[in-house]
Amino acid sequence: MDRRKFLRSAALAAAGAPFWLEILNEDVYAKLPSGIRITKLRTFLVKSWVFVKVYTNKGVVGLGEGAIAGREASIAAAIKELEHYIVGKDATAIEFLWQAMYRWPRWRGGGPILNSAVSAIEIALWDILGKLLDVPIYQLLGGAARNRIRVYIHGTGGEAVSKAKAQGLTAIKTGPPVGKGVVVKRPWNLRRAAALIQKMREAAGDDFDIMTDAHGKLNPVMALEYANAIEPYRVMFLEEPIQVEDLDMLAWLGNRTKVPLAMGERQFTKFGFKEMISRHLVSYVQPDVVHAGGILETKKIAAMAEAHFIDVAPHNHQSLVNTLASLHVDACTPNCVIQERGFWIQNDWLNDLFYGVEIPLTDGYSALPDKPGLGCDLDEEVAAKYPYEPGYRAPIVFEDGSVFDS
Repeated sequence: MDRRKFLRSAALAAAGAPFWLEILNEDVYAKLPSGIRITKLRTFLVKSWVFVKVYTNKGVVGLGEGAIAGREASIAAAIKELEHYIVGKDATAIEFLWQAMYRWPRWRGGGPILNSAVSAIEIALWDILGKLLDVPIYQLLGGAARNRIRVYIHGTGGEAVSKAKAQGLTAIKTGPPVGKGVVVKRPWNLRRAAALIQKMREAAGDDFDIMTDAHGKLNPVMALEYANAIEPYRVMFLEEPIQVEDLDMLAWLGNRTKVPLAMGERQFTKFGFKEMISRHLVSYVQPDVVHAGGILETKKIAAMAEAHFIDVAPHNHQSLVNTLASLHVDACTPNCVIQERGFWIQNDWLNDLFYGVEIPLTDGYSALPDKPGLGCDLDEEVAAKYPYEPGYRAPIVFEDGSVFDS
């Protein structure tokens, strides 16, 4: 660094400027206008997704997402409530605005609704910054740590594996069949659940990864039975083997199985991941960028995991916005090893909703995002044609009528 750039860096730091200004080159920095302020927020409920647009006085608009099935309207309301804390503020001061949204309301952004609202706005702020500087978001977070990003899809059975391999993919995720429809029997059909993984492994061969997601539906005894039954088939990980509330029970399970465990889609912020990471309770953490606190918070969680030699396999079950936000984190995070694809299979109306954005996929890998900011925009006219439909999950019960986790 020459003397002029050193003095610039020192001056920026002394003035309390955002950290990323110190690492950008002079030409990029020169593109950033002064006095950019947030003017308003708008939410959009499209099918069972929640989007937010953050507007600025310079005409640059950012897009974010924060949906949770069955709680979409609540999240949209929470996003609007946060407007009070950020309108009129510097749109590029992303860390400050995150702290303000999380800490100023006193009832800190705990839980899925408030954290998803904060996440949606934070993603939109990074979109604004990337557009202002005409670079993809990951280049503002340290630059690329890889040339491409491995992805996986969902599917069940040997036929799904064969289809995935035909598409060039090298990994797939399924779930244990705990019952028929919405009724779960006791004892549950462990043999059937294990046989499914066996058939998928036989179809996959050795050079293909199989993951299984229990969705927190298994009680600890069921989870241990299942983990031991599938151990011979070398699954990459068993996701959410039990509910998230009791980490001691997760430790109990981990001490009794050789199957790698994964958890995190229902944990929020670095604080929610701290104990799970520090106690080495999982082999993979799975923050979801639209719930865990946004792009920078997800990168912080990944950095905590990296320091404990834990890999990251981000969760994604939302729209193209979530997928792109995740890919930006993956691109610049060394220990992100695989990405859940989510809903980025394009059809006519989704193509129109996001102005036809496509993500290249070759040999099981996604290319790095290459457009300024997030890399997609929401067509409001198309969005208006697909009104809100709550994404309620089907209620599941045991045979005796008692509630089973869904």
